[in-house]
Amino acid sequence: MQKVLAFAGSNSSTSINQQLLDHLVGRIQGHKIKEVKLTDYPLPIYSADLEKNEGFPINATIIKNLIAESDALVIAVNEHNGAPSAFFKNIIDWLSRVNRNFLEGKQILLISTSPGKRGASSSLEYTKNIFGRFGGEVIESFSLPSFKDNFEEGKVTNEVLDMGIEDVLTTFAHQIQS
Repeated sequence: MQKVLAFAGSNSSTSINQQLLDHLVGRIQGHKIKEVKLTDYPLPIYSADLEKNEGFPINATIIKNLIAESDALVIAVNEHNGAPSAFFKNIIDWLSRVNRNFLEGKQILLISTSPGKRGASSSLEYTKNIFGRFGGEVIESFSLPSFKDNFEEGKVTNEVLDMGIEDVLTTFAHQIQS
C-alpha cells in the first residue's frame, strides 16, 4: 500500500478541478490517500528579493514535506487562458526554490477539466512537461472535457469518459504498487 498525496492547483472555492479530484480520489483502491487543499498553505508571490531577504516561507516547506512524505501524487491542474493558474505556478516556483528536485521519485497522475471541449488540456500538457524537470514522473493523465455536460452530482455522467477514467485509475494504482 502506497501513500498518495492528492491536491488541486486551484484557489477557487468552487473549483471544478477540485470536484473532479474529490470524485477520483474516492475511486482509487488499495492505497492510503491524503487529500490537502493548497489554499490552506498561503504563499506570497515568488520574488528573488523576497527569498533573499526573508528566506523560504514556512508553507512552502510544509508543502514540500507533504510531497516528500508521499510515494505518489494525484494532481488536478486547472487552466487560466491556456496555462496553469498563477496560484499553482507560484506554488511550483516556491517549491522549486526550496528543493529543485521536489518531485524526485514521485509517480504522478495528472487530471484536468474545464467548461470547454479541451478540458484544460493545454495546462495539463504544460504541467506534464515541466514536472520532469523537478524529478517527477507523470505515469498517467486524463482530461475531462466540457465539465458541465459530463459531470453531475459528484460523478462523471458520460459512460465512455467514465470508462476511460477507470482505466487510468486502475493503471495508476497498479503502476505505483510496483
